[in-house]
Amino acid sequence: MQAYTFYVYILASHIGGTLYIGVTNNLIRRIAEHKAKVAEGFTKKYDVDRLVYFECFDHIEYAILREKRLKKWTRDWKIALIEKDNPNWDDLYPELLRSA
Repeated sequence: MQAYTFYVYILASHIGGTLYIGVTNNLIRRIAEHKAKVAEGFTKKYDVDRLVYFECFDHIEYAILREKRLKKWTRDWKIALIEKDNPNWDDLYPELLRSA
């Protein structure tokens, strides 16, 4: 049986900007899709493509549960979560590509 990694991620339009929370099994591919604006929807409409936070999970059920919980958090809590490890709201995608 093949092991998979699942990701919950937060995108932002800019520092302090619009936030989007998603879940995927391929973070590099999914962020590339957001950056390329390949799908119609929220992230394309509001230009949300800066990867500012992500978490890894071994089971999709846990990742989906975490995504749903984060979506219910207040904006202030989400910002605190981002700024705990990424105070400058740097785009983590380039570093993710380098480490792949």
